[in-house]
Amino acid sequence: MKRFNNILCVVALGAGRKPALERAVTLAENNQASLMVIDVTERITAGIGMPEGGPISADLQAAIVSAHEQELNALIEPYRQRVTLQTRVLIGTPFLEIIREVLRNGRDLVIKTAESWEWHDRLFGSDDMHLLRKCPCPVWLIKPQATKAYRRILAAVDVDDTYPPQEMESRHALNRQLLEMASSLALADFAELHVVHAWDAIGESVMRSASMRTPEEKIIAYVEQERQHHAANLGVLMREGAAFAGQDALDYLKPRTHLVKGLARKEIPALAKKIEADLVVMGTVGRTGVPGFIVGNTAETILNQIDCSVLAIKPPGFVTLVTLED
Repeated sequence: MKRFNNILCVVALGAGRKPALERAVTLAENNQASLMVIDVTERITAGIGMPEGGPISADLQAAIVSAHEQELNALIEPYRQRVTLQTRVLIGTPFLEIIREVLRNGRDLVIKTAESWEWHDRLFGSDDMHLLRKCPCPVWLIKPQATKAYRRILAAVDVDDTYPPQEMESRHALNRQLLEMASSLALADFAELHVVHAWDAIGESVMRSASMRTPEEKIIAYVEQERQHHAANLGVLMREGAAFAGQDALDYLKPRTHLVKGLARKEIPALAKKIEADLVVMGTVGRTGVPGFIVGNTAETILNQIDCSVLAIKPPGFVTLVTLED
């Protein structure tokens, strides 16, 4: 089962941060992992008549960092008896400093309370989307009102086999990671595990157009053939799951598979809402030929529609464009 060794938890001043911290502490406890809890404060820039890096701006920056350190230490104090953890207050643009902390110290998971864009009716704010696009390790964004234990976990996989060979290999490895991680979390929380693949019969709408005049029985046969093909691919992945997630684990979990016809950007959020998923585990796939660019239109559209926590995983070999230097 998937184990984390070096967890980074990001908290911020204000309400709604405890679910992420409690989840991070529990995960560190169960995995015997190291845990770093950080807060990020913006860098103070010089105001009118105040020189950059002068004594006034430096004192103000130091005072802000000190206040954040005190609140951070007070926040984590109740958890010190459960796990060994460290704290740190970073200065700069939040998503950049979080990614740099991952790069500097080899963090293998980032846990963070999801930002809320209430005026856009979206759960994920700008820093969250930057992390989902650019952070090299898995990013777990936890809804502020999340329960301590999840009841239903939904893993979204893509078993379409029409991609180029190199991309197929990457997507297959990503599917394995998704299933392994979702299984591990479902076992830890005694949660239901759901696995979804959205498929479509390419060209069906064209076949139904007046220009082609394809007989209905041929269209039905073609669509059914496509459904069976995707079902077979999903079945292969689930059988492989016994090898890397463990047969005993899958026997216990009895994952419920969902083969839904339609566009992933529409069907996955709809299913998450229908089953009242507490967590969606999904992959973020880079666009071919653009190194370091992650999260396509489909994934972003899904993320902007769901209102539950999300664990997003990068494909193998992803390299972030963020560097340790400014």
